[in-house]
Amino acid sequence: MNIDAVLRKMSSRPGLEKTIGMEFFSTPEEDTCMGRLHVDDRTVQPYGFLSGGATLALAETVAGVGSAALCPNDICVGMNVCANHVHTAVRGETVTATARIIHRGRQSHVWNVEVRNNSGVLISDISVTNFVIRHANTPKHE
Repeated sequence: MNIDAVLRKMSSRPGLEKTIGMEFFSTPEEDTCMGRLHVDDRTVQPYGFLSGGATLALAETVAGVGSAALCPNDICVGMNVCANHVHTAVRGETVTATARIIHRGRQSHVWNVEVRNNSGVLISDISVTNFVIRHANTPKHE
């Protein structure tokens, strides 16, 4: 999925993604996009492990980037996030989130986001539902 247009829009404004250092990437697959986050002082909980909140923020944001790329004339906002954190990442690691859309409706998108550490170990499996707010002059989606 090509997310370049979304990244250009994001670069012109402040946001959580900049505050905690998220990066996003296009993928060759039309139903996926990716994000990355370095585990550092901004993203750990008191014990030095990646915060579940930072993990959720990465997942919701990468799914939002994907929905925005699929619906460039609409506004896509998070409606629900549900996660299972199954492993830890520690300070100094980088985690990568791969988001795959599993439902593309007219008013909602459902994404499955897998967050993995440097070694490819699954850290969290996250479901994100986005609400699509359509502009009146936007053509209907498939």
